[in-house]
Amino acid sequence: MATPPKETAAHEPARSEQEIYEARLRKADALRARGINPWGNGYRPGSDIGPVVAAHQAKSTAELEAEKPRASVAGRIVAERSFGKAAFLRLCDRTGEIQAYVKKDVLGDAFEVYQLCDVGDFVAVEGPVFRTKTGELSVQAERFTFLAKSLRPLPEKWHGLSDVEIRYRQRYLDLVANAAVRDTFVKRSKLVRAIRAFLDARGFLEVETPMLQPLVTGAAARPFRTHHNTLDLDLNLRIAPELYLKRCVVGGFERVYEINRNFRNEGISTQHNPEFTMLEFYWAYATYEDLMALTEELFRAVATEVTGSPTVTCQGVALDFGKPFRRLPMADAVREAVPGTDVATLEGEALAQLFEEHVEPTLIQPTFVTQFPTAISPLARKNDRDPRFTDRFELYVGGREIANAFSELNDPIDQAQRFQAQVEKRRQGDEETMDYDQDYIRALELGMPPAAGEGIGIDRLAMLLTDSPSIRDVILFPLLRPPEKK
Repeated sequence: MATPPKETAAHEPARSEQEIYEARLRKADALRARGINPWGNGYRPGSDIGPVVAAHQAKSTAELEAEKPRASVAGRIVAERSFGKAAFLRLCDRTGEIQAYVKKDVLGDAFEVYQLCDVGDFVAVEGPVFRTKTGELSVQAERFTFLAKSLRPLPEKWHGLSDVEIRYRQRYLDLVANAAVRDTFVKRSKLVRAIRAFLDARGFLEVETPMLQPLVTGAAARPFRTHHNTLDLDLNLRIAPELYLKRCVVGGFERVYEINRNFRNEGISTQHNPEFTMLEFYWAYATYEDLMALTEELFRAVATEVTGSPTVTCQGVALDFGKPFRRLPMADAVREAVPGTDVATLEGEALAQLFEEHVEPTLIQPTFVTQFPTAISPLARKNDRDPRFTDRFELYVGGREIANAFSELNDPIDQAQRFQAQVEKRRQGDEETMDYDQDYIRALELGMPPAAGEGIGIDRLAMLLTDSPSIRDVILFPLLRPPEKK
């Protein structure tokens, strides 16, 4: 929908919101007195607005007068200009906007129904399509149907809400007021569809795995905890679907993926929300190097589908997904960023911390960071040549981690030892550790084929492809601190 012009209701003087609310309630009562339900149901317009505009926008006044096309459309009144016995209304629906012309000598008694309308109400009009003297494509309302009452006024400034807090807390208001915000979430939807189409075309099967899990597994993070009363069972909202998806691989689903929510009881920032959307997929008989090639292809395809180009501008920087992504070992990255550091003697956690502080923010163009220390990769396969490191990469774009992938550890003995190391770390006070998952060890003992797997943050990818500075801009209803606790 295009952004409506800066027009206000001619018959609605400046009043407090409560006064407007009460006045609109009285109009709702007046509609009932006329036998009209202010919040009725069952009306079906003949067409969306967008197709009507597309069909007639290029036609001249003379062509419209000759063809005499008609339209039946419905939408929200977003602007109004009243001239006593006639008025122009701007109607918007999900596909576009059009002007409607209502006139008393055409509508008769139905004009009095229009007079009970306000900006924000939903109405339907039916009649001929024509151009006004100023050339505006319009629908002459020969029939006028009231559909739903808006009791609260729309934002006065159609260029957008300036209060970010209101935008996030009342997203419905943000969506009504800002065409760019609506476009962001349309693009997010296209992003997810493009990912599904890409994976489906390559033989991957989409599945769903549990949100409620008895153990904390699949990532090193703090969980949200809950309790099932009937079973008297403590459970966790999942922090990752990884171990369940790999159980699917054990069971014979050799290419499998899931797009769904994860939950982590951690801080909130421009890059973090306690519930977020992840793509995770697993590919039997593939390595992490195969995943790097596939990831380049995936990002290139999705960027092109969503934005029309493999080059995307985000926060003033052109991000090029069309070129081969840079590949950078973590130790080399730290050595370059912190000259004089003896990376060979660093513990895994220390190397990762230096990388996070000094390197991560500088990785703007798509970059695969490889060779992660085994100590911080409890589910990844050790490198055959140097077991201090794993066959793992993370993808960084715009200074943010977007994806994490590795050749999977399918050795049940090695995996059991790493689970035990996680348990020991928890005993020493580390809260971001995984539980020992005995059933997963049992699954590996049955045998899992060589495989590689990857997780991609959908929200962060959406930030890149919609030029959004905060994760809250790409989550319809982000978690916020309650106003009374601020």
